[in-house]
Amino acid sequence: MIQSMTGYGKAVVQLPTKKITIEIKSLNSKNIDLNVRVPSYYREKELDMRKTIAAKLERGKIDFSIFIELTAEETAAKVNKPIVLGYINQLREIASADDFEMLKLAVKLPDALKIERDELDELESEQVDKALEESLQKIMQYRIDEGAVLQNEFKNRVFNIKNLLEEITKLDTARVGKIREKLHSSIAEIMADFDQNRLEQELIFYLEKLDITEEIVRLNNHLSYFEEELNNRESNGKKLGFISQEMGREINTIGSKSNDAPMQKKVVMMKDELEKIKEQLLNVL
Repeated sequence: MIQSMTGYGKAVVQLPTKKITIEIKSLNSKNIDLNVRVPSYYREKELDMRKTIAAKLERGKIDFSIFIELTAEETAAKVNKPIVLGYINQLREIASADDFEMLKLAVKLPDALKIERDELDELESEQVDKALEESLQKIMQYRIDEGAVLQNEFKNRVFNIKNLLEEITKLDTARVGKIREKLHSSIAEIMADFDQNRLEQELIFYLEKLDITEEIVRLNNHLSYFEEELNNRESNGKKLGFISQEMGREINTIGSKSNDAPMQKKVVMMKDELEKIKEQLLNVL
């Protein structure tokens, strides 16, 4: 079952003083291109989170973000109690005043407030890990759903190419006869006397160069192989891309050998179908 590289996953963690939102977005890319935006105190977890995301999503241009929203009164500035009490005791040695007045003066002095660095506690770390797993499951399901749409698209395009190839096969029989008649007529006009046996040999040699039987067989094989890979349990967009290139080679060869306007029209239609397949393959994991 193929998967798309396009996806989106989101999970929310509600803690007593904050709400944590995790978002993962992905688009197509030849390799994995991971962009991470997290709060500074999550840096200790960043490497592990990168490894987890890369292992699950494999390929794509991926944006991973963690947003923090405070939901309760919380500040990083704390009263430095030992310093403030020390200031108050020293002020009492100098002058007399009530405690409130002493406190008002003490908190204005240097180092009365201290800024505590946010640190990731164990509970928050565990909740974030769970939310990361939840968001990854959502984006992977999104990719599977998108892949199912792509799979139907590919099957329809392959079906159209097969039908066009059948029409080309029917046209091919009449084409050979028309070429033979045309050559006979052209030679008869310029030569009054010619060796019939030699003519037949030359015709056979010429028609062999225009023969597309092998190309038709190979193209049918490539189309069947493509369908097999669509139903494979593993999603392999690169492999499907290689098969589509081989399909293109056979279609181009049929076009160059056809030397027949109705057949070339069918070839153009096959190229159009194949081009649409290649465009969508850029989104396949």
